[in-house]
Amino acid sequence: MDILILGGTQWLGRELAREALRRGHDVTCLARGETGEVAPGARLVIGDRSQPEAYDAVLDREWDAVIDVTRQPGFARRAAEALAPHARHWTFISSGNVYARHDEPGADESAELLPPLESDDSTPESYGEAKSAIEQAYREALDDRLLVIRPGLIGGPGDASGRSGYWVARAARDGEPMLVPDIPDAAAQLIDVRDLVTWTLDAVERRLTGAFNAVGDRSTFGAYLALARAVGGHDRDVRLASPEWLVDHGVAEWSGPDSLPLWIVDPTWAAFQDRSNAAARAEGFVPRPLVETLTDLLGWEREQGLERPRGAGLGAERERELVERLDESATLAG
Repeated sequence: MDILILGGTQWLGRELAREALRRGHDVTCLARGETGEVAPGARLVIGDRSQPEAYDAVLDREWDAVIDVTRQPGFARRAAEALAPHARHWTFISSGNVYARHDEPGADESAELLPPLESDDSTPESYGEAKSAIEQAYREALDDRLLVIRPGLIGGPGDASGRSGYWVARAARDGEPMLVPDIPDAAAQLIDVRDLVTWTLDAVERRLTGAFNAVGDRSTFGAYLALARAVGGHDRDVRLASPEWLVDHGVAEWSGPDSLPLWIVDPTWAAFQDRSNAAARAEGFVPRPLVETLTDLLGWEREQGLERPRGAGLGAERERELVERLDESATLAG
């Protein structure tokens, strides 16, 4: 197949290009070329998608498949106008953030979506509305040629955000007491980037259409943590802290510096990591065992350095300070 990837220089786009090349497809990546390199063997076409002429260089052929991962509605609206007549099949990697509610365990693709963002430019706060707007733009332009994939938390080797690898890396870092949010029964759901890429390209090759949740099997934070500790070799003390205590002491949720990943405070987001993957499974999606993802993640994390500054998680000194405060709080309460 002749595949055009809109992007292709960052983690997911590059992995999609690499796997497509491995399967023998011809791959072209349209990107500014400023955030990274394309996969070896892919052709890079330099283009700034904020400009009307960005797509001129790729209008010279009929594309068997176009894949887009953008979060900017303006990029998608311009791409749809320019490229829809030249694409036999189109895949948009959307997000589970497009859903209007995140408090219904096991919700499927029929759940209500957020209203589409009217602006061409998204912000972190409007991410879900932006992805919803992009889905709308592509549905209107492509109709029965469109595949929409809505991943949840994507993890695995190469996850520079630090979210999916934090707990297994922390388990392997040292045997000191581990600070953990006291949410053992909270939902946890991760899709390995390699499974997402494999199933996406399987679907592209079949010209599958429709919308699908691409999420791992439903689990709990307690089970995820136990497996991460077993893989990382941490068998010492765990210090459980309530969500309220963590908030009061400046620990961020979900991601980012000074955070504890995979933890969400807001109860209305309790099922964000608890969506149904039944539709994708019915179309051949098979998530690998979580232990395999965590084992491979740990190998990658070791290569990056377990003591390095992280995009998500707590550093050793900050965690030690918080554990001491937690112990002091327990002593005073006792």
